[in-house]
Amino acid sequence: LAYGARTLIVKGDFDDCLRLARESSRELGVYLANSVNPWRVEGQKTIVFEMLQQLGWQAPDWIVLPAGNLGNTSAFGKALRELHALGLITKMPRVLSVQAMGAAPFAHAFDTGFTTHEPVRAATVATAIRIGDPASWDRAVRVIRDTNGAVLAVSDDAILDAKAVIDAAGVGCEPASAASVAGVRAARASGLIGANDSVVAVLTGHVLKDPELVVQYHEQMRPVPPRANKPIPIDATVADVARVLQRT
Repeated sequence: LAYGARTLIVKGDFDDCLRLARESSRELGVYLANSVNPWRVEGQKTIVFEMLQQLGWQAPDWIVLPAGNLGNTSAFGKALRELHALGLITKMPRVLSVQAMGAAPFAHAFDTGFTTHEPVRAATVATAIRIGDPASWDRAVRVIRDTNGAVLAVSDDAILDAKAVIDAAGVGCEPASAASVAGVRAARASGLIGANDSVVAVLTGHVLKDPELVVQYHEQMRPVPPRANKPIPIDATVADVARVLQRT
């Protein structure tokens, strides 16, 4: 809106928007710039390049990331294959893709050995992964198989708790990003990730995305979440400020 773009509000969810975008591209010649576009995936590969460069080209045991439309999963796998072929890394990290339980068709398919592909009506607080029929499905399946990776689903409560931990550490992320850390916790608890495994959890979105959820979590949710940091109302007096400081 601010930059003057012609913005359309579609009566539907992400999957309806993607279907409409594809149809418009075919029928109207509109350029499709989302993760269906291979150039988008090429750009997303640079996340892995930068990550491994910062690690001195010592690949971790696991790379864990949120999974919605599966564009990042596809891009990460392609980047890892290329880096391994070039000899820049000597081992292939395992990729763990993490979905929200209310939007987990890929996780359900993983549990069946990818013998099923059943879209769902997505429902989760993590808007960036609120996707019921991921566009990059086939490419992502290859990545999970090639890296001996895994897919799991975590609850919205687990996502929000992980987000609260990340935010309190001064990093900050949007809800869907926190699925990666929630996934690490779940995988560690189940033994999938070992105690001595090296892990990189990727945060894909800024804390200013879905800001209303931050307010809801800390001020409005019932029952009150364990990490809620509710604002403290005071009068405009130094005495009230001092009273609050003394509590801490």
